[in-house]
Amino acid sequence: MYYAQIKEFDIANGLGVRVSLFVSGCTHRCPECFNEIAWDFHYGKEFTEETIDYLIKAISPNHIAGLSLLGGEPMELSNQQGLLPLLRKFKEVYPQKNVWCYTGYLLEDLLEGGKVHGQYTDELLSYIDVLVDGPFILDLKNIRLKFRGSKNQRIICLQETLASKNIVLWQGN
Repeated sequence: MYYAQIKEFDIANGLGVRVSLFVSGCTHRCPECFNEIAWDFHYGKEFTEETIDYLIKAISPNHIAGLSLLGGEPMELSNQQGLLPLLRKFKEVYPQKNVWCYTGYLLEDLLEGGKVHGQYTDELLSYIDVLVDGPFILDLKNIRLKFRGSKNQRIICLQETLASKNIVLWQGN
């Protein structure tokens, strides 16, 4: 897996001050994507154990609320495997901090039987607190929306959703 960028002080991609990892690789190709350069699966730098250590250290200050995963597309099957060691370590070291993940897939695509459900998906989803799902759709773009680009995208409280088997939307608090 490769990554395009790491932002150590991000307030646009989740609640609070966050460290954001922009993975490389995306098959959605949404028109007017804000990060088209990261569509290429080999763009940027190789994601290594050293990258994980760097991220874990960057998340350590008390003012950092958590980790955000963006892309590219974090939930591409090849990226799921690459992200799993990071999320395992993150939740072990920072159980009080949260993970936001942005995906162009719908949650339904990620669940058992979905088109991007693979051998790592269930465990990966178990570490994600908030999932922003759905492709960016230019005709539904709204710059007033919090933490998403188009009206079709949902901000899902993932663990509550998985436990109840009903979509629980984040209420912005």
